[in-house]
Amino acid sequence: MLQHSRTSGGEKQAVDANALVDEYLRLAYSGFRSKYKNFACSIDTNYDPQLGRLEAVPQELGQVLLNLYNNAFYAVRQKHQLVQVLGDGEEKAYAPKVSVSTRKLHGQVEIRVRDNGVGMAEHVKSKVFQPFFTTKPTR
Repeated sequence: MLQHSRTSGGEKQAVDANALVDEYLRLAYSGFRSKYKNFACSIDTNYDPQLGRLEAVPQELGQVLLNLYNNAFYAVRQKHQLVQVLGDGEEKAYAPKVSVSTRKLHGQVEIRVRDNGVGMAEHVKSKVFQPFFTTKPTR
């Protein structure tokens, strides 16, 4: 993280895509666990070893990744809490999981973040790319 914070802001540079994706995943998970002490989630990664380096602004891409990861962790935590409240036996079967994969697709890099959390309502899906949109409650 120190390497990313010390570089000049806003300039593209060649970065190891898989290393960046994984570094921010570990950072997000650690941060989420420090905020929610009893949080646990399995993490499945599948990084394309042929991906190599890409031209990006590491801090900006890292911020996007942090947001995606935090949303995924939030969604699985919400579902875990929901199945505990319902108490219908599903809580024993539910195992929070976040999956992250990378691959090169048609000359572009695809970073996929998936979770088995609560999901998104249809009316939310149309708004997810609006700046500052959130479904999380204000504090």
